[in-house]
Amino acid sequence: MVCRSVIITRTPYRLSFFGGGTDYNPWFEENRGLILAVGLAHYCYITARYLPPFFSDHTSRIVYSKIESVLDHNDIVHPSVRGCLKFLKIKDGVEIHHDGDLPARSGIGSSSSFTVGILHALHALQKQMVSPEQLATEAIEVEQHLLKESVGVQDQIMAAYGGFRLIELGPGNHWHVKNILLPKEYLQALEDHVLLGFSGISRIAEVQAKKKVDNILQNKTTEELQAIFSLAQAAFEAFRQQTNFDVIGNLLDKSWQLKRRLADGISADWMENLYDTALRNGAFGGKLMGAGGGGFFFFLAPPYKHEKIKNSLPQIKVWVPFKIDQSGSQVIFYNGS
Repeated sequence: MVCRSVIITRTPYRLSFFGGGTDYNPWFEENRGLILAVGLAHYCYITARYLPPFFSDHTSRIVYSKIESVLDHNDIVHPSVRGCLKFLKIKDGVEIHHDGDLPARSGIGSSSSFTVGILHALHALQKQMVSPEQLATEAIEVEQHLLKESVGVQDQIMAAYGGFRLIELGPGNHWHVKNILLPKEYLQALEDHVLLGFSGISRIAEVQAKKKVDNILQNKTTEELQAIFSLAQAAFEAFRQQTNFDVIGNLLDKSWQLKRRLADGISADWMENLYDTALRNGAFGGKLMGAGGGGFFFFLAPPYKHEKIKNSLPQIKVWVPFKIDQSGSQVIFYNGS
């Protein structure tokens, strides 16, 4: 009998406000970490089904920016797909399609959203319900241990949970997620103040992430990460007190100045010019998203300044509407059989 189950998962990307860098295990297991981040209402979609055994040239088919048709799962080139199938011990042939609202390799946690979405879909194919905690834990296991990637843990957690979250990390290999509860009007005002723009430059985060981890292990960035942690604490209090956004923007600016020093190559002259231009035209503060080197920028600025800032930054290829996802990774279609 051919199983005709079709699963579609929807998993948010993330925007990290504060604490980036403190979510690497070599740091938070010894020193503690703190992340303030939101799920973005822009998504990674994964469609999955068991592939009927009617094809002589392949048993599994993977469709993303490339198309892979393989007879053995070990021959799958895409590391996350191969790792997730191995982790869940799936031997049957599968067909997996990926679609994304935003470009990969751009600082919004797209790789981890993909991993979380794949795991969620494969669990659903096996008729298993999983919690956000389990999804995040499994995605961290796949990326850090199976694939040996130099990644932190905030991307997987935010992809699984969504919402506006405080992530407390360490000491030891422990993390805890708290929901940041704010009045609807304040959250709406926050959304109205955020400018999110894509530079058009994609980069491989692994390069910068490995430099950051190496610097942590060599105690080269201890002072910076301690200060980033303190700024995240201050920002959490500012949000809880519904502080004016110019104050939060100032904290963002201070955090960005520290982030630039975590590894060579995080920033460059063109990025500094772009950032400084945004501040001169009315932004309170902001940052380059993700590990650095390119991708998305975001700025906190009064709404009446947005058009002026956009006009001053022709190098931003696309401005993306900002809205917070409240649901985390979801199975949005399940046709079981």
